[in-house]
Amino acid sequence: MTAVVTAVTPRRRRTGRRRSFNLAVGGALFGAIAVVALVSLVWTPFPPEATGGGRLLPPGAEHWAGTDRLGRDLFSQLMVGARLAMVVGAGSVAIAAVVGILVGLLAAVAGRAVDDALSSLLDIAIAFPTLLLAMLIVAWRGASVESAVLAIGLAGSAVIARLTRVSTVRILGQDFITAARTSGTGTAGIIRRHVLPHLWPTLIVPLALQFGGAVIAEASLSYVGLGSPPPNASWGRMLQEAQSTVTAAPTAALLPGILLVATIIGVNLLADGVRDIADPSSRSIR
Repeated sequence: MTAVVTAVTPRRRRTGRRRSFNLAVGGALFGAIAVVALVSLVWTPFPPEATGGGRLLPPGAEHWAGTDRLGRDLFSQLMVGARLAMVVGAGSVAIAAVVGILVGLLAAVAGRAVDDALSSLLDIAIAFPTLLLAMLIVAWRGASVESAVLAIGLAGSAVIARLTRVSTVRILGQDFITAARTSGTGTAGIIRRHVLPHLWPTLIVPLALQFGGAVIAEASLSYVGLGSPPPNASWGRMLQEAQSTVTAAPTAALLPGILLVATIIGVNLLADGVRDIADPSSRSIR
C-alpha cells in the first residue's frame, strides 16, 4: 500500500503543477490581450487611422511601437486589432457552439435516417477547407466584421457537431441515462439534465481551438483583403501592409505576428487548464 501511495503522489503533484502552469500562463497571456482590447474601447494613444505621426518612425517615447508607412501609430492599431480579434473569436465560437451542438444533438437522438444524412453532410463539411468556405461566404456577403464572424463560425460548427454527436451517443449509453428513462424523464429532460453537463468538459478544448482558429482565419481573410475593412484595424491587414517595409520598420510586421501567436497559445493553455479541472476523468487520484 505504501508503494502505491508513493507512486501516485509524485504523479498527482506533476499533474497539479501542469494544471497550475497552464492556467497561470494561459490566463496571463489571454487576460493581458483581453484587457488591452477592453481598454481600446475607451482609450488609445492616438486615433488609429490618424496619419500625422511621420512615416516609419521607430519605437520611441511618443509612438511606443513606432509608425507604419502611412504614419499611423502602430500601438493604437495593435490595440484596436486586439479588440477585433476578441470580437471575431468570441462571436465565431458562439455561432459554432450553438449550431454545432444543436446539429450534433439532433443527429444523436433522431432516427437512423436523419443521423446518416446529417453525418454525411458533416463529413463533407469537415473535409471542405475551413478557410476556403469562409472566403466563399465573405465573398458572397461582402467584407465586414459580421460576415467574417458568420463565415468562420459556420465553417467551424461542423467539427463541434461531429464531436457533440459522438459524445452524446456515448453518454446516452450510460447506466444513469437508463435509470433516468426508467424514472420517466423525457428526451428533453435527459439532454438538459444529463447530456449537456457531461458535454461541456469535452467541448472546452475544441471550442478554444475554434477561438484560436477564428483569430487566425480573420487575420488570413484580412491579409487577402476579405476581412474587416478599414477603418477597423486588423492584425492580418497590418501584416500585409508591413511586408513591403519589413526591413525599414520590422516592428510593424513582428508585433502583429507575436500577438497572434500569444493569443492562440494563451487561449489553448487556459482551456486545457480549465478542462483538467472541469473533467473529473482528467483529475489525478486523491
